[in-house]
Order: sequence, then C-alpha cells, then structure tokens
Amino acid sequence: MSQPRVYYFDNNATTRVAPEVVDAMVPFLRDFWGNPSSAYGFGAQVHKHVEDARAKVGALIHADPKEVLFTSCGTESNNSAIHSALVTTGKRHVVTTKVEHSANINFGEYLEKRGFEVTYLPVESDGSLDLHLLEKSLRPDTAIASVMYANNETGVILPIEEVAAICRSKGVLCHTDAVQVPGKLKIDAKALGVDFLSLSAHKLHAPKGIGMLYVKRRTKFQPYVIGGHQEKGRRGGTENVSNIVGFGRAAELAIASLDDENTRVRGMRDRLENHILTHIPNTVRNGAKEPRLPNTTNIAFDFIEAEAVLTRLDLLGICASSGSACTTGSLDPSHVLSAMGLTPMRARGSVRFSLGIYNTDEDVDYLLAHLPKIIQQLRDISPLSPEHPDNERYNIEAARQKHEADLAHALKEEDPVTA
Repeated sequence: MSQPRVYYFDNNATTRVAPEVVDAMVPFLRDFWGNPSSAYGFGAQVHKHVEDARAKVGALIHADPKEVLFTSCGTESNNSAIHSALVTTGKRHVVTTKVEHSANINFGEYLEKRGFEVTYLPVESDGSLDLHLLEKSLRPDTAIASVMYANNETGVILPIEEVAAICRSKGVLCHTDAVQVPGKLKIDAKALGVDFLSLSAHKLHAPKGIGMLYVKRRTKFQPYVIGGHQEKGRRGGTENVSNIVGFGRAAELAIASLDDENTRVRGMRDRLENHILTHIPNTVRNGAKEPRLPNTTNIAFDFIEAEAVLTRLDLLGICASSGSACTTGSLDPSHVLSAMGLTPMRARGSVRFSLGIYNTDEDVDYLLAHLPKIIQQLRDISPLSPEHPDNERYNIEAARQKHEADLAHALKEEDPVTA
C-alpha cells in the first residue's frame, strides 16, 4: 500500500529521518545489539560506536565530545540544565522568556508551585529580547537564565552570545534551547559562551527519542535521571545505541546541509512568504524578518481561524501548523504570539510554514495554488470578515462601540472625578 503524496511544511515540529541515518542505524538494531556498558567484546564494540557518535555531535556544535551528554529529547535536556543549576548553586530564582518552548514554560510553572521564583521576560512586538531588561532581572539569587536560540514558532533568532556575556558578568549560569538551529545555522558553543545547550535529534533528520545536552567543561552538573554509571555518571539508563548512532550520522549531514538551507531552502521560504503577503489581502508576517531561521515563516490570516485553514490543507495532503506541536489541542492562542502582543483573534488566525531540505519548488507551487482559494472560501463564510454578507451589522456594532468609547472619554475630560 503506497503512501499518498505529502507536501510537508512542518519541519519545525519534526523532520523526515534521512535515508543515510536509517542505514547507519539498522546494524545496531539487527546485528550489534549488545549493551555498550558490558565488559565483554560484543558490548565494547558497540560502546566504540556510541563514542564515535558523541564526537560527531560534538563537532556539530564545536564542542569537546566529553561535553556532550545524550538524553532522550530536548525537553529532558532543558529540564536537566535548569534542575542542575538550582541544585548545584542552591539558589532559587530562574530567568527565562515568555516565548520559550513549553518544556521551559511548564517546567517553570512546576518550579513555582514548589517555592522557586521564575521571571518570564517579555519580548518586543517583533519577538526580539530587551537585553537591558534581562540584565536588570538577574539577581544575586538567580541560578540560571534560559533563553532559546531561535523561536520554534516564528524563527526569530535571539542574541545568545550577548545573553551569555551578561550572565557571565553577573555570575549566573546560562542555558540555551538550540533545538531549532542545527543544519540551519552554524553553532559554536564555545563562542556563544553558554554553560548548557540543548538539541533534539528529530529536528535534524534523526529519530525521535534522542537528544543532547552540552555541559561546558568544569561546569558543575547534577544528574536529572538517577540510575547507573552511564554517560560518566551524568545520566542513568541504558544507552539508546541505534538512535545515538543515528544522531551522529544526522549531525554530519546537518553540517553538510548548511549551504542548502541558507540558499535553496531560504529562497523557497521567501518565495512562499512574499507570494502570500502580496497576493492574499489582510495578511502579515509575525516576527522580525531578520535575524530569522532561513526555513520559517509565520503568517497571520485575518478574520479566520488557523485550524480551519489547516484542516482544508490536510485534505489536500499539505502539512503545516498553528504553532508548536507540543501545544496542539489547546484552545488557547499561541503563548509566543500573545507575548508578542498579537490579539487573540490574530494569533488564532496564524499559520506556521517551516520548510526543509526535502522540500522542492513543486511543493511550494502546490501550496500556493491552493492556499489563496482556501483563505477566500473561509473568509466568505466568516462573520468576522468584511466580505461576509452580514458585515454591515458588524460595522454598525463597531461604530456603536466607538461612539460609546468616545462619549466616555469626553465625559472623563469634562469631569474626571465623576467619570
């Protein structure tokens, strides 16, 4: 049974596992299935491949392999970094931002319920971060600041090198969630100056269920997962060998794909975005145009709900999203877009398109051939749209609300006390 053609524009949610990665993994599922922690030769040869993969992942972020700790995912990596900072410093305050992945937002809420303090920094309307506000938010009792490298919904890139420098000047540990970055931008953990950095392999064409936490040399670390002596005592649990090997191969491919992501993929993204903004009325890009990941665009379609757009796209075999896959099913508007000041209505009408190295111009053409018609059809039946037959009623209601607001303002100016 053949799989129907899928036009995939949701690479920030997950990526297709590269055929080269599958080929690298298969021997460790079929033949070399020994436990890498075993003392005999059958296990030792597997251990060697785990360490080879560690070196490849280290090369991806320009880190020493000894600074690479394998985890199960980006969420575990984020939680581990924050948890370690709190335990090793004994401090009880964390600084993060309002646009972080739910792995940080929800973990922050968990910590608050247990007596810790968390400061969630706001962002500007374009998704950028006020570094002066960050500096003011760091306190003597701040254990760690966790700021994402690039936002998963808008692609906006934050100035992590500057963030790390500010943290360093205040004696505060610094972590960055860099899950969306590999293969799209060059990562140099040493140049960034961070103490911790998280990755998740399924964002760079490797399987789900394997992640990485960079722990800077000489940074104190307290394990989050307690168990055996694996990962040099920094994370218990038998190593997920096949996935680790796949991660290593994907890291090599990510380094090799940087040029393609920043030329061909960027070009497709720009063509898609420019066509939408030019040919579909009442649309706007959410977030700064630059600096931004080369593959991501987030567009607000006024007067309609994103979920209706996505449902109709899905019927045509087109995959996109309204935000993070980890928040799918929530009725609330995106916390990222809300933090940027979008109204709930505009946030709920926003769609993210994230491209990848397996996308083609034909994919973009197919999407653009159908999207304008879908938007028009939904606006034709939306009571929020000026094009709806009943729009006169909504215009009258808007005029009434404006009149009441103007009257209230006039009364306040006439008599501020009684108003």
